[in-house]
Amino acid sequence: MIRRVGSGAPWEGIVGYSRAVAAGDHVHVSGCAPVDPADGRVVHEGDAYAQTRQCLANVLRALERFGCSAADVVRTRIYVTDIARWREYGRAHGEVFGEVRPATTMVEVAGLIDPAMLVEIEADAYRAGVGR
Repeated sequence: MIRRVGSGAPWEGIVGYSRAVAAGDHVHVSGCAPVDPADGRVVHEGDAYAQTRQCLANVLRALERFGCSAADVVRTRIYVTDIARWREYGRAHGEVFGEVRPATTMVEVAGLIDPAMLVEIEADAYRAGVGR
């Protein structure tokens, strides 16, 4: 069984994607940007650490829709616009995931959908029975 949830972000309808999809025991969260979920505006402009924390809060909010938490995350992908700031992104990621220690990749990209965005994060989680 496949279940899909949206966040209400305007890009979902335009691009044609779900915020998160549960397929079987797996949940896949689309790239979460550093935006305020209430109004979709980019937050913490210029602050890589704070933007990463916002992205991760948005990831966790999507996972909660399926009854999952940070403890269920098995993989993250961190897309950054300046790899030289990896410590800032990494510190925020480490604070959220602590001993969970999901597999992760951090890669520099030429740009994100809004030039004020420094980071975007995808996540995959596993939890038995989540897709039912």
